[in-house]
Amino acid sequence: MNRQIFITEVDKNRLQKLIDEVKEFTPGNKGYLENLERELSRALVVDSKMVPPDVITMNSKVVLKDLESGEEMTYTLVYPADAELLENKVSVMAPIGTAILGYSVGNVIEWEVPGGMVQLRVERILYQPEAAGDLEL
Repeated sequence: MNRQIFITEVDKNRLQKLIDEVKEFTPGNKGYLENLERELSRALVVDSKMVPPDVITMNSKVVLKDLESGEEMTYTLVYPADAELLENKVSVMAPIGTAILGYSVGNVIEWEVPGGMVQLRVERILYQPEAAGDLEL
């Protein structure tokens, strides 16, 4: 079942530009871009001031819970240039980044990994730029 996901117009435009640049200038397999494009196409576009505060937007810091192990992980969803695994900053181009974009607190994300399917629940959002009034991020 696909849940409704939300994205700000600013994020959608930046992400579409990024997708277009990668398609044009980066050789090789771009299957991961299809997933991001699919998510963008089904997202409800909302004004930055109207995005619900419990939705994962770009630059949001979120806590995810692995429903099988009970482990909690904290990630910040960033653009590729800002990705830094040691700081738990995950790129929107990475499979987990694409998977969480636009989801809300309480949503369960099914994420395919080499070992099978992982179910992650969005536990809470520690920071969301729109809710914090940081509309230029």
